[in-house]
Amino acid sequence: MVITMDRPEARNAIDRATASAINAAADELDDTPELTVAVITGSGGTFCAGADLKALLRGELPRDERGFAGFASRPPRKPVIAAVEGYALGGGFEITLACDLIVASSEATFGLPEVRRGLTASAGGVFRLPRRIPYHLAMEFILTGAHFGAERARELGLVNRVTAPGKALAGARELAEVIAANGPLAVAASKRVVVESPDWPLAEAFERQAPILDAVRASEDAREGAQAFAQKRPPRWRGR
Repeated sequence: MVITMDRPEARNAIDRATASAINAAADELDDTPELTVAVITGSGGTFCAGADLKALLRGELPRDERGFAGFASRPPRKPVIAAVEGYALGGGFEITLACDLIVASSEATFGLPEVRRGLTASAGGVFRLPRRIPYHLAMEFILTGAHFGAERARELGLVNRVTAPGKALAGARELAEVIAANGPLAVAASKRVVVESPDWPLAEAFERQAPILDAVRASEDAREGAQAFAQKRPPRWRGR
């Protein structure tokens, strides 16, 4: 699935209608067995400039059931890759932080500038960024509101791949195709353990992951994977 934020006249800033559309797409991703992974991107050479401030002034909240942008508070259970061109600022950056992988153009710009306007990053940025990069650097970006580019993001381990300008979506699709070739149940279960396990006491980690991973081992897909390997052919996944 490719989800495109398509408000280029507003640098793809999020209003309520956009949040609802992304929310619906996230639900479709989770509910459709044929879909394994999604890419989210923006049109017009920009990822997302954050919340639509004009909509906020009208009292229109840019969120839906899954939180800001219909995504940030409760991302899909399946992997999502951000394909970033241009600006990913404020809520736009928080959308990328809610994703599982990030592919960025060399001209991409990231940042949480909310403090410069007397606001705070409330869509997950202030707690997700320190979990992605070193604490003191995250604190600097959060407290100064400074912007930083794709190469700096890659140096910090925040971005998976940097592409030529205009090629972020193509790079994200290449990465998505590699993921989509794998067992869909295994992919979703692996993401779940990665996301949930930081809160698990170490002594309970194996016990907590067992029911998640055992369900995958008992699936038809697991048997198909073994048979395909033995028969030297591509697996035919059924998502069950």
